[in-house]
Amino acid sequence: MLTRLLSPKFLAILALSGSFIGAWPVLTYAQGNSGFTIFSGVERKDILDYYLQYGGRPGQWDRYQLYVPAKKLSQGARKFYISYPANFDGEFDPTAIRVQTKNGVVPVADAVWDKESRFLEISLAQDIPPNTKVDIVLSNVTNPDFGTYYLVCDVMASGDIPVRLYAGTWIVSIQR
Repeated sequence: MLTRLLSPKFLAILALSGSFIGAWPVLTYAQGNSGFTIFSGVERKDILDYYLQYGGRPGQWDRYQLYVPAKKLSQGARKFYISYPANFDGEFDPTAIRVQTKNGVVPVADAVWDKESRFLEISLAQDIPPNTKVDIVLSNVTNPDFGTYYLVCDVMASGDIPVRLYAGTWIVSIQR
C-alpha cells in the first residue's frame, strides 16, 4: 500500500499540484480587468479593460495601463480626457504618460492634470487613425485609498469637426 502511494506517478502529481498552489499568490498579485461586474451602473459594452502593474495597493506607486479598444475609436482620437470621482485621492504625474498603438508610441504634445475639476487631459502630437486600439500608460501614479473608482474616458475625435465622444469607463479596484 505504501509503495503504491510513493509511486513516481503519484509523487510527480503531488509535486506539480504543490507548485501550482505555491505560485497562486504570484499569479494573482497584479490587478487587471474589470472581471465579472454586476450592478455597476455601467453597461457591459462600455466597461474598458485595464491593468495595474504593481498590484493596486492603497497609497503606493503604480503604473496604470488603460486599454481603449479599436471599436471605441471609430472616429480616431486627437485628445483623451480621463475624469474620476471626487473620492479618488490618488495622484497622477502628467509628465509620465505614454500613448501607444500597434504602430508604436504616439507622442504626447501636452498633458494637463486639473485636480479641481478632477480630470486628466492628454493632447496628442499626431492624430490616431479611426479603429485603432490604444493603450494609455500612466506611470508614477499614487494609488488612492481602498475602494472602487470609475475612471471615465472621453475622446476628442480626429476628424474635421472636433467632437468629444464617450469611449467607456474603467472600473478600477484598489485592494489592501
